[in-house]
Amino acid sequence: MTAITERLSAALVDRYRIERELGAGGMATVYLAQDLKHDRKVALKVLKPELAAVLGAERFVVEIKTTASLQHPHILPLFDSGTADGFLYYVMPYIEGETLRDKLNRETQVGIDEAVKIATEVADALDYAHRHGVIHRDIKPENILLHDGRPMVADFGIALAVSAAAGGRMTETGLSLGTPHYMSPEQATAAKEITARSDVYSLGSVLYEMLAGTPPHTGASAQQIIMKIVTEEAPPVTNLRKSVPANVADAVAQALEKLPADRFTTAADF
Repeated sequence: MTAITERLSAALVDRYRIERELGAGGMATVYLAQDLKHDRKVALKVLKPELAAVLGAERFVVEIKTTASLQHPHILPLFDSGTADGFLYYVMPYIEGETLRDKLNRETQVGIDEAVKIATEVADALDYAHRHGVIHRDIKPENILLHDGRPMVADFGIALAVSAAAGGRMTETGLSLGTPHYMSPEQATAAKEITARSDVYSLGSVLYEMLAGTPPHTGASAQQIIMKIVTEEAPPVTNLRKSVPANVADAVAQALEKLPADRFTTAADF
């Protein structure tokens, strides 16, 4: 057990028993833990120290609570959040299964019907959240968990909490929100207004990758990818997989329009 894990375990000793690290992403480290009060396994996510320093505890906890009321079969719920010994953490159910990223790493492309089904169910979750005033802001294969083939969207609220709490300080500290491959053009250019249509773009990018085996835009660096997102049209998905039906290819193309106004109005329309 590392020094950080030992400190975290000591800070949460009355509430959670840390069992092992599951992985680390750009914003948080994930641990498998036992919820001692409810006797259940949970995924406990701890924000990276540099991110926690930018945010401050109070604002983070206030903002992330706005998503605690989201109840939808394809949204992974928020169980708990808080601070302990300088750590900012939030807790979600531990789901046995894999992420869509794991599946793509293994299979490269997903069957067309399965890809459309996953995208449709994620779109349903997004539409529900949008109608409740919550935009995800970081839809990507890593945030889509597959449980018995059923997608569950994770980390609802974390990107919102980080962006709302940190404001313009994100770029000053070298921290950025969103994974470049799936960012909408307006997120890539740090536009002030991020809307539901930004999530539609990101979901379009994920569906594109499920069908084509590669994201719409690739590059050697985050900067290159962002430049392409802002300035270049993605190749039609049928260039990379001819068997994609025309109506599916058209829907992907509309979701990936540069201007939000040219995309689907809602995730449900997608």
